[in-house]
Amino acid sequence: MIVAGVDVGAATGKTLILKVGNGVPEILAYSICQTGPSVKRAAIEVTGEALEKAGVSMDDLEYVIGTGYGRNAIDFADRALTEILCHAKGAHFLIPNTKAIIDIGGQDSKAIGVNEDGTVDDFVMNDKCAAGTGRFLEVMAEVLGMKLEEIGDISLTSKDPCSISSTCTIFAESEMVSLRAEGRTREDLIAGIHKAVAQRTFVMARKINFRKEAIFTGGVAKNAGMVKAMEDVIGFKMMVPEEPQIIGALGAALFAAEVVKSGRGRASKN
Repeated sequence: MIVAGVDVGAATGKTLILKVGNGVPEILAYSICQTGPSVKRAAIEVTGEALEKAGVSMDDLEYVIGTGYGRNAIDFADRALTEILCHAKGAHFLIPNTKAIIDIGGQDSKAIGVNEDGTVDDFVMNDKCAAGTGRFLEVMAEVLGMKLEEIGDISLTSKDPCSISSTCTIFAESEMVSLRAEGRTREDLIAGIHKAVAQRTFVMARKINFRKEAIFTGGVAKNAGMVKAMEDVIGFKMMVPEEPQIIGALGAALFAAEVVKSGRGRASKN
C-alpha cells in the first residue's frame, strides 16, 4: 500500500511517498518545491512530482496526511497534523537515538525535545519574527549582494566573525551596512550573521530539555556555515540528515502508514 505525507511551509512544499508492507516502510520518492502564492497549488504540484518519481498515481494513495503551516489547505489530505509531531516522528525514524531537533525554515524556527519512542517531549517555536530564520539569512545575503546558497561555504573561511548585536532584521541590516563601511570582510560579516542566528536559536532551544544526539533540520541545515555556527554555540556536533527539508513530510507519511496498518485507511471505508 502507498501513503503520502505533504508538508507545506511558508517557503517550501514537500511531499514524501512511502510504501507500506509488513516490514519497515520504504521511502519511494520525495519532492520539494517553492510554496509561492498558493498553498493549495504548491501541495498539488509537489505531490504530483513526488508521485511521478515514485511511478504511482494519486489514485494509488491509501492515505495522505498534511502538515506544516498550510496543512489545512491541502484538500486531498485525509487528515492534518502539526509539524511538531511530524518532525519528531520523521527524525526518530531516520536517527532513532535523536533526543532533540533544531529546525530552521524560511519563516520560522523551532526546537523540539524527542522521547525514546519518537513522541514529543517539549517544544518551543519562533514564528512571529524573521530574526533567526531563513528569511533573515536571505535578507543579509541581499545586503552583501550575494545569493543565499553562496554564503555557507564562504563563512567557513572567516578568521574574525563580526558581532551582530541587533535582534531585529531591520536593525541588523543597518548594522551590517555600518560594519561593511568600516571595512570588515565579507567572510567575517557572513560568519557573524550565522553566529547571531545560532545564538538566538540556542536561547530558544534552552527553554526545552535540549540534549546531545540533536538533529538539525530545515532548509537552513543545508548551509555548512550555519551548521558550524550552531555546533560552536551549543558545544557539540549535530546530526544533519542527507535531505534535511523532508523530515516533516516523512513524519506525516509515517503517521499515514500507521493508519493504514491499523486498518483505518480508505480501503476499509469502501
